[in-house]
Amino acid sequence: MDTALGVGHHTTGGLEMLKGIPKILSPELLKVLCEMGHADRIVISDGNFPAESVGKNGIVVRLDGHGVPEVLDAILTVFPLDTYVEHPVNLMEVMKGDPVETPIWDTYKDILKKHDDRGESMIGQIERFAFYEEASKAYAVVTTGESALYANIMLQKGVVTS
Repeated sequence: MDTALGVGHHTTGGLEMLKGIPKILSPELLKVLCEMGHADRIVISDGNFPAESVGKNGIVVRLDGHGVPEVLDAILTVFPLDTYVEHPVNLMEVMKGDPVETPIWDTYKDILKKHDDRGESMIGQIERFAFYEEASKAYAVVTTGESALYANIMLQKGVVTS
């Protein structure tokens, strides 16, 4: 350790060296969130989402071992949602005839209310294949280990005003 230059001095490489940043937000993901501009979109996907093929024109960030709700909550601590569109948050619509329940959506509503006064009114739904098409234009896809079905959520970035 070269203490004269400060090299090797308590370097953990983690986010313990920053204040107020959720530890689940990796340096790679923080960089992506910072690079994104107004109206850029990011998808937080469940474990079944074809992230690598859909995200081939963007950036894929892997957060295996984490669920969508905890990633969503962490991202929204640093990420403003667009105020210039009706639905800056979009979910993948359940396919007609699919009997699956989506209780995770209620969790998303609670998280959104915590971070934005507009709450669930910000949420839209996009038909499954249209969601894949929109996701292919996203700046980034964050893939998680989420096992809930229809747990994919797309966020549109707003502007930082303060």
